[in-house]
Amino acid sequence: MISTDYTNNSRVKRKIYAIIGASITLIVPFFLMLHNHNDHLESDQSFCPFKMLTGFPCPGCGITKSLVYFYQGDIYKSLSYHILGPFVILFCWLTIIVLTTEIITKKEYFTRLLYNRKLAYNMAYFLAFYHLIRLVLFVKNNSFDDILHQSIWF
Repeated sequence: MISTDYTNNSRVKRKIYAIIGASITLIVPFFLMLHNHNDHLESDQSFCPFKMLTGFPCPGCGITKSLVYFYQGDIYKSLSYHILGPFVILFCWLTIIVLTTEIITKKEYFTRLLYNRKLAYNMAYFLAFYHLIRLVLFVKNNSFDDILHQSIWF
């Protein structure tokens, strides 16, 4: 007889890793908020490796700063850094709640929604369109020297 216990254990481990990842995503900006004296996040070098190398923002650039300003209660500034920042907070909390419930009840919820290919493609299209708009505005509002100053090369 073949045991399926390994499969169940690996699923539980993946859920625990997802809960840890969502928790870290919520905690790191909180600590950055506590150490954001004199609003240094506005002027400091970005944490993004892509932006450090090229000077251009990646699709995820600004989410951490968005979370920091959301925690501070500045919704407008949060949305100006990344429109998906507040949704990341909501998604992380939902992930923690749903996966914890799945581990406790040993049932899976929302699998049809979470593994929906159409939803994934629509979200990818939205992110690509949003990033294209951000890049156009970024190039329009910054000179070549400004872009170079945002990289590590200058």
